[in-house]
Amino acid sequence: MELKGAEILIECLIDEGVDTVFAYPGGQVLDIFDALYLASDRIKQVLTCHEQGAAHAADGYARTSGKVGVVIATSGPGATNLVTGIANAYMDSVPMVAITGNVPVSSLGRDSFQEVDIAGVTMPITKHNYIVKNIDDLAPTLEEAFMIARSGRPGPVLVDIPKDIQQAKAEYVRIRPKDLPVKSPKEAQLEEAANLLKQAKRPLLYIGGGVILSGATEELIAFAEKLDAPVASSMMGLGGFPASHPLFAGMIGMHGHAGVAKTVRDSDLIVAIGARFSDRVAQDRKNFARNSKILHIDIDEAEIDKNVKTHACVVSDIKLALEALSRRIEKCERKEWIAHVKKLLAAYVVKESVRDVNPRDILRSIKRQAPADQIVATDVGQHQMWTAQSYPFDLPRTFVTSGGLGTMGFGMGAAIGASLGKNGARVVLITGDGSFHMNFNEVVTAVKNRLPIAIFLFNNGTLGMVRQWQKLFYNRHFSSTTLDQPTNYEYLAKALGADYLSIERNEDIDAAVKQALACEKPILVNCKIFIDENVLPMVPPGKSMDEIITELKEEN
Repeated sequence: MELKGAEILIECLIDEGVDTVFAYPGGQVLDIFDALYLASDRIKQVLTCHEQGAAHAADGYARTSGKVGVVIATSGPGATNLVTGIANAYMDSVPMVAITGNVPVSSLGRDSFQEVDIAGVTMPITKHNYIVKNIDDLAPTLEEAFMIARSGRPGPVLVDIPKDIQQAKAEYVRIRPKDLPVKSPKEAQLEEAANLLKQAKRPLLYIGGGVILSGATEELIAFAEKLDAPVASSMMGLGGFPASHPLFAGMIGMHGHAGVAKTVRDSDLIVAIGARFSDRVAQDRKNFARNSKILHIDIDEAEIDKNVKTHACVVSDIKLALEALSRRIEKCERKEWIAHVKKLLAAYVVKESVRDVNPRDILRSIKRQAPADQIVATDVGQHQMWTAQSYPFDLPRTFVTSGGLGTMGFGMGAAIGASLGKNGARVVLITGDGSFHMNFNEVVTAVKNRLPIAIFLFNNGTLGMVRQWQKLFYNRHFSSTTLDQPTNYEYLAKALGADYLSIERNEDIDAAVKQALACEKPILVNCKIFIDENVLPMVPPGKSMDEIITELKEEN
């Protein structure tokens, strides 16, 4: 059948299994929006307040659903407003297809109104990108874009479609999405890895987001139990291994458990699984796990030896690698090693807040009262770290946060996408007053779509994480971090159509959490946190895990 390019686009999206797109209209995508209108009974279009919010929503949707997130924006500023969201997805390996309109092909490169070379702009932050200049190339390009976004290590792909291509007509043959290529482990690598595992007396599994992307939680549990090895998780890996499992040690890294840092020191083999030894984990790369051998399991060969030198590797889909390695090792029992690790974990307990509102108590109350599959999203800052440290995630795809890019303003859009990725499920958003001021416009989107998002605003009147660094490393020069915002959050919430609660004492926490988790539309809970509440433990930047800070002098 002969269709316009814009109609071919929508048919391709539907054929790829896309049921929801996040989008904002403009002059160079009017044909696309017309095609969306005509297909509204087959595909849902969510109108956000800003293109960046749409990109973060597509990201959150992909993280909770496991599908490819799709965002559509017009040319020029519409396209550039997607850039942070695309970069965020790239850093966290989130499958996304970004569709942008552009000026007609004949006008490209002529500084036309709202023309930007968005393919050039996004080249460093996409797995691949395209400018479609021939209508016959449109459908094959889109099919390839989805394949690239999903396959291997997932990530964002951008497809730029000039307006005349949207309007041109061509024959469209319905496509059937191809099966993804599977990256199987090589025998030689498996044998080398198995030998390291058999020799190890004190192994530690260090997992990252790749475990979740591979859907390898069950295989990981079986592998850890057979090896009888403690499991530490990067922030991106949280939920990939149940926090309630007796082998779970906690989070690793700059703000990880101090006992985990000591476990790294005492181990003789670190098995990195779907993790990349980022600077937030291996800050002093030369001295990271200097007493241990390193086995790295990852689908992306480019990550092997990039940050930390390995002794063996398995380049493969993680699920397949863990299944194969489990078959090659005998059931182990390491009572002394496990007892030693548990002793280390018990020896380093974070000192609790003595202030009127303890942020960790709020998180613990949410965990007690929420269902096991509760989705929790965060913005970026101290509240993000408190969540990663104090909220025990037992299931994959229940923690939605910006790990690699650390994007303030990520949370509200991501919470919207996360909810829609699970058919309108309740989402808890943990945010700070700094992050919330970057994205509260998207509360309107959540209200319009009647999404039950409980927003816990950790309000300490400052950019808390930056202030903490200024306190520790910049002689308490609090430059531009004390916010002094005049915002009345109750009036703001109600003006945007949301409900409102406040938490001013620890005694208020349980009742407020209960009410927020029962709300059927967005609700803002203003949690009044002390300005100098700290995130501890903390490894100073560039230092080794042996230099972890577990306590700071109390502020008045």
